[in-house]
Amino acid sequence: MSETSAPTERSPRRGMCAAVLCLEAITIGLTVPVMITIAEVPVGTALVVGLGLAVVCLLLAGMLRAPWAYTAGYAIQVAAIGLGLVISMMFLLGAVFAALWATADHLGRKIEREKAAAWAAYRAEHG
Repeated sequence: MSETSAPTERSPRRGMCAAVLCLEAITIGLTVPVMITIAEVPVGTALVVGLGLAVVCLLLAGMLRAPWAYTAGYAIQVAAIGLGLVISMMFLLGAVFAALWATADHLGRKIEREKAAAWAAYRAEHG
């Protein structure tokens, strides 16, 4: 539990970022057949890269209680954009997910700050 949030509430930042990572895992997982059939990447390599990144996204979505996980989330965005070197459409999709990730992170932090300020004001008033 974050010291900035109310004791019984979930982190909006964590929830939004986890949602982005879960949707991104599906998208990255769907690159595997494209890598195999269109980009002619060997099956083993495509499975390791595509499914590996998808699994990392899902695992990271569950680890967002740790501050380092948000930095790792940005690294995942770089990797998703990097898939564009193999599948050109991933330049666009990776950029879209990077924008979604950055927005979820930024807005989540903002919401948590505002909630913390509201709780502090409430406690000061009702002390």
